[in-house]
This record gives sequence, C-alpha cells and structure tokens, in this order.
Amino acid sequence: MKIYFVYIIYCSDESYYIGVTNNIRRRFQEHRSGYNPTSYTAQRLPLKLVYYEVFKNVIEAIQREKQLKGWSRIKKEALIENRPNRLKILSKKKFRERRPSIQK
Repeated sequence: MKIYFVYIIYCSDESYYIGVTNNIRRRFQEHRSGYNPTSYTAQRLPLKLVYYEVFKNVIEAIQREKQLKGWSRIKKEALIENRPNRLKILSKKKFRERRPSIQK
C-alpha cells in the first residue's frame, strides 16, 4: 500500500513551501540539496520541514495540498503550531450582508 505526504517547509526568507510526495525523506533531501537550481526552495536555503500529514489516497493528498496553498500565512502557522482552537477561529468566514438597492 502506498502512502502520500503533504508537507510544509519553512524557507530562509520566512516563506512556506507546500508540496506532496510519496517519499518525504527523499523529497526533503532533494529540496535541501538544491536538486533543481531553479526551484522555489533552491533559492531559499536553508530549509526546515515543519509539518506533514499522511494520506493513503493520492487524490486526497493533492486536494489537501491545494487547500493548504490557499490558506493565509496565519492559518498555516496555526496548523503548524498545532493550535486547533486558533485554526477553528481563523476558518470562520465573515460575510457582509448586502442590502438590495432600492430604485425610485
């Protein structure tokens, strides 16, 4: 049975990189070595693996990767820091009520 990882790397410029792989050790080593010199992480060494999740289904892993990439920095940090209450608060969306315009 294959397993997949969604991971977050903290970069030297204080940004986050999110990816998905089936071998987290190999993939993180590739990032750290600058395997692809034009890649996002190769330009931001040194790196630190700060978070990962395990999946049995590659489709679910890819969906989670896309979800995390859409999150704000503060929401990613709540996840990394294992602060579920903070994450819950940040996950609530606020919508402004729109009133229909009255035409005279």
